[in-house]
Order: sequence, then structure tokens, then C-alpha cells
Amino acid sequence: MNVHDSQWLGQSLEGLGWEQGAESDAGVLVLNTCSVREKPEQKVYSHLGRLRDAWLRNPDLVVAVGGCVAQQVGEAFFARFPYVRLVFGPDGLPMVPGALARLMREPGLRLSLLDFSEAFPERAPAHPEHGVQRQAYVTIMQGCDNFCAYCIVPLTRGRQRSRSRETILAECRELIDRGAQEITLLGQNVNSYGLDATDKDTGQGDPGFPALLDAVASLPGLRRLRFTTSHPKDLSLETIAAFGTHDTLCPHLHLPMQSGSNAVLRAMGRKYTLEHYLDLVMNLRRVRPEIALTTDLIVGFPGETEKDFAATLEAMRMVTFASSFSFVYSDRPGTRAATMEGKLDKAVKAERLKVLQDLQTELSEDWLRRRVGRHCEVLVEGESKRSARGLPSWRGRDEFGQTVNFSVPSGPAQDLIGKIVPVRIQEAKKHSLWGCVEVVG
Repeated sequence: MNVHDSQWLGQSLEGLGWEQGAESDAGVLVLNTCSVREKPEQKVYSHLGRLRDAWLRNPDLVVAVGGCVAQQVGEAFFARFPYVRLVFGPDGLPMVPGALARLMREPGLRLSLLDFSEAFPERAPAHPEHGVQRQAYVTIMQGCDNFCAYCIVPLTRGRQRSRSRETILAECRELIDRGAQEITLLGQNVNSYGLDATDKDTGQGDPGFPALLDAVASLPGLRRLRFTTSHPKDLSLETIAAFGTHDTLCPHLHLPMQSGSNAVLRAMGRKYTLEHYLDLVMNLRRVRPEIALTTDLIVGFPGETEKDFAATLEAMRMVTFASSFSFVYSDRPGTRAATMEGKLDKAVKAERLKVLQDLQTELSEDWLRRRVGRHCEVLVEGESKRSARGLPSWRGRDEFGQTVNFSVPSGPAQDLIGKIVPVRIQEAKKHSLWGCVEVVG
């Protein structure tokens, strides 16, 4: 989501005549931040500290801090860093281009854009100045109503607000008309899309996520569709069925499990059990047997025992995740978990994380090995740094979301960027695949 927000801001500013360049040459620096964990937040302070010398060399330098850390810390950035002149939260993003223009006109001004919107914060369309955006993101909702014990998102991105279905479809159609072949629908919990617009007394409201997914997947000209992130408690049978109905829906789902222990899931406030999660996996593989499942995992949540941790490892083996994002638990300000008892020692958490990541490495390597000899379709992103016997080589992602590097047989030179090409997988690397194009249309 931050990548998409940063892309929109960059393209919007370019549309107003700004140019993106090297940090050392910039007159305006924008840091878009994440506070879901403590480490990214500390990186923000570290980076801002390093900018002091740049500001001393160029007192006209304007620094803006946006995103979740900006929403969390707010105008306190002004007191600590004199060169920070704009702070903005996720809902303030649409107003940033105008705010930066004003700051350039008024040297002594400092601005904060930290208020939450009651409705989805719409923003003007922005597109690349040059080239075609083959892979595009479309935000369908903002914020979250789940309030998991460890999660700061409802505090920094606000309560859930769904975007109108008509606006989403209009943006998707425009992107396809402009050449997009792959669209990813974004939200803190896409599965709950539309629930905030439902009348609690009548149950009436906009159609939910399965209906939206069906409408987008059916748009003429779209080759690939993805969505993230999904909360297991809201993943419906209708959404699962869509994987067996629409060829455009890629066989890959990121489904955060967080823990394999019911006791820990209950303490986290996740509102599902391991058994429910495994039922979802079974149903997904029933309708799309080849689907690649990835996940998020938290190690060392307050009160996690050795038995709880062992349950997580066993669940990983049962699901056989293709990959995972895994982190040690860290307190986030304002969350329920921050005040919980039973905090684990850093060394214990670090050791458990290593064991978990070692297991994930085995599962990931096995997933990649099983792909050897199979065919896939790769959306080409650029030239590859790898080469094979001097042949032209390219890189991209297949329908499973996996990075694939591949060579092209000798023949006329071609620019494959943005094309979807058939590739036969020949070799599994540590984190990627290697293949060869047999026929390029």
C-alpha cells in the first residue's frame, strides 16, 4: 500500500512539473513511512538524522514525513527536526501536492495534514509521464475495524472506509485502457470490503468483496488479477470459489496466519482458530489445487510458550507455505498487547525466529524445486542480471507471484518488457526460478 501511495505522489508531482531525482540533488524529500513494527519506525528517525548535514548545506531543503509514523508522531517531528516542514497521515495524501507547492511559495510555513476522513479519501488520478504501467494497484478500502491486539493500523490509518464500487471499476477500466495487464486490489482487509457501508438494521448495502472481485475479474482486456491483504475470519466461500471460476485471478493468495496456536490467536484477538484456517486452505486447494499460499507470522507474542511455538511450526508444515513474512513481536504504542504480561526475552524470540525461518527456507526451496519442468507465464519487468551462454535474459513474475529469470533463444532482438511470455522452468535457485522461452509471440 505504501508503494502505491508513493507511486501516486510521484506521478502527481511529475504531472505538476516536478522531477524525481537523486536524494543528494533534491530540493524536496518525502519520506513515506510504516509503523506496523518498531524497526521501520526507528529507520525513519535514523534517516531524518542523517539529513541534518544536507539541510545545513541547503537551508531551503524541504523535508516531508508521511504515512503511519507521521500519523502516530504528528507535529512532534517539527520540534525535533527543524527541516521537517510537512507531516501528513494516510488520509492527508491527496492534499500533499498542493501543500508542497504552498511550502515552496512560503519559506517559513509548516503544515500538518493529520485528520481522518469520514469517507474514503479519494484522490485525483495520476499516471506515469512516460511509458505504460503494466502492473497497477487499485485501493478499494482504507483503515481497519479488527483491532488485533498487536496492531497499530486502526490507530494510524483509521476505521474501515470502503471505496464505491463504481469508482473502483472506473479506475480499473482506465488502467486497462492505458495498457495495464495486471491489477492488484489493495486494502488492510479486502475481504471485509463493503461491510462498513451495510445498514446494521436492514442488512442492506453495497455488494461485498466477492461481487466486486467478480466484476473486476470479468473486465475485458484484463490478463491478471490479485488482491491483498486477506483476513482469514472474513475469507468467504464465495471468494474462494472465484479462484476456480476466473482464469484472470492468479493462483496465489497471501493469507496471514500469524500463529498456529489457538491460545495465541485468541490472545491476539484474531477471531479464528487454526482449524478454521486449515479448512480455508483445504477449500482453496480444492478449487485451485496449484495455488501458492504465502503468509505473515509473528514470533514471541506475549505469553507464547514452547508448545505454542511448536504448534506454529507444525501448522507451517501442514500448509506448506511457498513463502512467508516473519517477525519477532514488538510493542506498538496504544495497542492492547503493549500492556500484556508475559513478554519474552529478546534472545528467546530471536532463536525462535531463526528456527521458524530455517523451516520456511526448506518449504520455499521445496516449492521452487517442484516447479522445475513446468510451464508458466511471466509478465516481464526488465532485463535480467543473470545470463545463460550469452543469450538475452529477462526477469519478471509468473502467475504465482514468483520471480523468474529466463533466457531467450537466439533470434531477432526483442523488447519484452510489459509482455506476458511462456516460459519453461529449468532450474530452481535459492529464491527464484530460471527458465527458457521456447516461443515468443
